[in-house]
Amino acid sequence: MTTATETTKIDAKLVKELREKSGAPMGDCLKALQEAKGNMEDAFVVLRKRGMASAAKKASRTTNEGAVGTYIHAGGKIGVLVELNCESDFVARTEDFQELLRDIAMHIAATDPRFVGRDEVTEADLEREKDVYRSQAAATGKPPAVIEKILEGKLAKFYEEFCLLDQPFIKEQTQTISQLIAAKVAKLGENISVRRFARFKVGASDWTVATTKAPTEEASA
Repeated sequence: MTTATETTKIDAKLVKELREKSGAPMGDCLKALQEAKGNMEDAFVVLRKRGMASAAKKASRTTNEGAVGTYIHAGGKIGVLVELNCESDFVARTEDFQELLRDIAMHIAATDPRFVGRDEVTEADLEREKDVYRSQAAATGKPPAVIEKILEGKLAKFYEEFCLLDQPFIKEQTQTISQLIAAKVAKLGENISVRRFARFKVGASDWTVATTKAPTEEASA
């Protein structure tokens, strides 16, 4: 019979490996590995879930500090500016925050998102995409209920392709940019948010300038 005091013995090397992979504190890594019975991948998922929970609790906090980061693609053909906010100048100057800023700027250069998050997708853009997807689905001759399911899947794919926070992180495809930020929120103890970004490519006829919506008086009260 297992008692409450019994815990799975975890090799210190596994704790160190999870620490390097997640950036989470050693104690949290040990607890996650114990909960996952020593399975590295499951422990990483545990930490990610806790990171998202921690980030959700801090999401309403005001972020008026932060830093602007840049990334210039090799050869100077693509350039990105991104503003990442947090709650204090102290956190903005930490290596963890600066690393996150560099990673997000590099990710934007590589993937070319068009919006920060789902909230920034305009009604006009959304309706246009829905019309296209609904027409494509209707052409298959499927029943209306199935068409709506297809539409949901198409929209999820649209958000993943064009919304920065929904995109799989270019260096670690198993986590989204939102989850990457959440992990840093859990580690640094402050709310962190992407305020805006701009991406330019030499010779391209268009460019991207994306910003989050200003909080409404009701939401920020």
